Order: sequence, then structure tokens, then C-alpha cells
Amino acid sequence: MYIGLGYDVHRFKKGLPLILGGVQIEHKEGLLGHSDADVLIHALMDALLGAAGLPDIGHHFPDTDLQYRNISSLLLLKEVMEMLERERLLVRNVDITLLAERPIIRPYIDRMKENLSKIIGIPPARIGIKATTNEKMGFIGRGEGIAAMAVSSVEPKEQPRKR
Repeated sequence: MYIGLGYDVHRFKKGLPLILGGVQIEHKEGLLGHSDADVLIHALMDALLGAAGLPDIGHHFPDTDLQYRNISSLLLLKEVMEMLERERLLVRNVDITLLAERPIIRPYIDRMKENLSKIIGIPPARIGIKATTNEKMGFIGRGEGIAAMAVSSVEPKEQPRKR
């Protein structure tokens, strides 16, 4: 079994939609980024790529490449899963924590899990999504942005024979 860790952070900006886990969240501001700035999926992709021993999302989907401008992170996650398939790896579980003072994420978690489950190919019960505040400390505590941390476990599709 292989473990990967991912992290991402984006700042808020007025006039943009807030997308987390592929779900549009009701909020007065969205996150600024080259793609849809979905910090949850970005952290998850880095965790999956790390578990596979592959380069990070900045390598695969550079913000200098116009084809990724405003792209849905769900599409990028599909590409990451194709990379894991080529490596003959199966995802066992993922766990993600969002760090944000606002908005309240709880009402959206089930839909986020459904989105991820369809692409990753594991049941929603093996996808953990939680949110916590930063206790009003730092840029997150001041409500300037959202961060996400993710961990994933993957394993080879076929176990080597025991001798």
C-alpha cells in the first residue's frame, strides 16, 4: 500500500463562483485560480499523484497552459485517475480536510462525496470530507481564503505472489 499527501490553498475573490468537491457552494466570493480553484480536488489530486510516485499537479496541469484556464477540476481528477490506471494502482480510500472560517460546508459534503466516488471508483463511505476553522488565526482565520489537506492510500491492482 502507498500513501500520498496533498495540500492546496486559494484566496477569495468577489465575482467568482465557489466550487469545492465539484459542487457550487452558495457564498458571496469564490476562489481565485487558473482553473476553477477547487482546493479540495487540487489537494486530493496531489495526494493521489504522490501515492503513485508521480509529479504534482503543477507539473501535469501548469497554470501557464491556457487549455486549463477555468477548467473543471473534476475533469483534471479524471485525468489523474487515468494516470493511476496506467500505473495499475487502485485507490483504497481518501480523507480530506478543508480549513475555512466560512462558508459552512456540512450541507454540501454528501454531494461532494458522490462526485468524487464516481470518478475515483470507491464508495462514498471510503471518502472522508471534513471542515474545520483556523480559530480566527492567519489568513484563513481572517476569511481571506480556504486551504485543503488530503491523504490517499492506493495499492497495486495485483499483489505479487508470495514465495
